[in-house]
Amino acid sequence: MNFIFRVILLLLGLVFAASLAVAVMLLAAVWGVRYAWGRLTGKPVTPWMSSMGGRFNPRSGFDKFRHAAQPVEPTAADVANARARGESARSPIAIGPADDVTDVRARPVRGE
Repeated sequence: MNFIFRVILLLLGLVFAASLAVAVMLLAAVWGVRYAWGRLTGKPVTPWMSSMGGRFNPRSGFDKFRHAAQPVEPTAADVANARARGESARSPIAIGPADDVTDVRARPVRGE
């Protein structure tokens, strides 16, 4: 029984290896036909990734998140509208005189 099990596993491995070899050979054949067609027509043969949407740029992922972390600068219209309402263009807090602060106690400055 153990011998039969080993023979079956060996046959399954051979079938898997043969199917993998066929897939590689088909891929090589397709690549060869593309290359030959490019040489025949005089057009440059582009790599697989270039023909499928461009080059992979790992820096673009970092750039996307780095730019997202930077605060967006307000436009001139945003600044004008905020000033007309008496607010800051960067935050919705109203700009008022320092006399309006009531919940802070003044302390003496150290070193005097």
